[in-house]
Amino acid sequence: MTALYKELTADETRRFGAAIDQLHAEVKQEIGQADADYIRRVHRAVRYLGVIGRAALMLSFIPPFWFIGVAALALSKIIDNMELGHNVIHGQYDFIGDKHLNGKQFEWDILGTSNNWRKTHNYKHHTYTNIEGQDEDIGYGFIRVFAEQKWHPWYLLQPLYSFFFAFAFQWGVALQNLNVKPQPGTNYFKHLTRQNPEAWQKIKWQLGKDYLIFPLLAGPMFLSVLAGNMAANVIRSLWTFIIIFCGHFTEKTVLFPASAVNDNEPGQWYVRQVRGSSNITGGKLFHFLSGNLSHQIEHHLFPDIPANRYAQLAPRVKAICAEYGQTYNSGRLSVQFYQVIYAICRHAFPSRPRSI
Repeated sequence: MTALYKELTADETRRFGAAIDQLHAEVKQEIGQADADYIRRVHRAVRYLGVIGRAALMLSFIPPFWFIGVAALALSKIIDNMELGHNVIHGQYDFIGDKHLNGKQFEWDILGTSNNWRKTHNYKHHTYTNIEGQDEDIGYGFIRVFAEQKWHPWYLLQPLYSFFFAFAFQWGVALQNLNVKPQPGTNYFKHLTRQNPEAWQKIKWQLGKDYLIFPLLAGPMFLSVLAGNMAANVIRSLWTFIIIFCGHFTEKTVLFPASAVNDNEPGQWYVRQVRGSSNITGGKLFHFLSGNLSHQIEHHLFPDIPANRYAQLAPRVKAICAEYGQTYNSGRLSVQFYQVIYAICRHAFPSRPRSI
């Protein structure tokens, strides 16, 4: 079997990193008004689609309006989560100087707070991508997606609970940084609720908004609006689960040992980002709806670059990878998602680490 990734010497690793740094510097100089105009259009699209969706649901006594409302609201939530919120919170548009698009102030329409996301995702995941014991995004702590992870009998159930997790993915994001193991003698419910009060406040607001306030405003259409809001949230969770898992847990992605946290020589971080990520091919609309996380490799290499530029960067990143013998992991959504499903089912059972 041909190795997926050529082992690089220290000098090759340094030159690989230097090539990525040069590309980063070049595109950084190009960022400007066009990027600002783009994200403002995205911001408006989220608002308008949200208004259209909620208004249509209020009129759902006319059957087609329920489906229109769910579709528009789901689109608004997906775009808010993926192309707007995720990328703004990364600070990609801080250069604009707009408080509504500032990475440290932006709050999105999802159960999890942006403050928690900055800690678990922006810092932990992007600093320690796929490093065991450091990156909490590896199977979100309860799904075995790599053979190198220690096997436990309860993983036998993961094909089942992973299926339900996909429908409630935003809950995984919201509760990700909570310590679910209380101190001996501590009331479990009090232990959970005393942690991170900001997170619980956000959860209460989101649940109240979608499942109480808007349904009550609909009057006799309460149940119809309630069901529509629930459907939109489930659609958003399913889509986000698929895109994120396809970007991290496909056949060619690599889990790094805990010792990799000490590999801080020039270029080593870039090598880990390439080996720990996978792309999904598709058209412009698909890339947009994925928040351009279909370009997961570019996102991991350049998290501070506006995501709408990843398609521009991709051919050059692919060329650099080819030059240094690093597989540029990319494939259709159907292929990548099949590999994710296979990994979840295969690693539910004991499995041996593979050779890369």
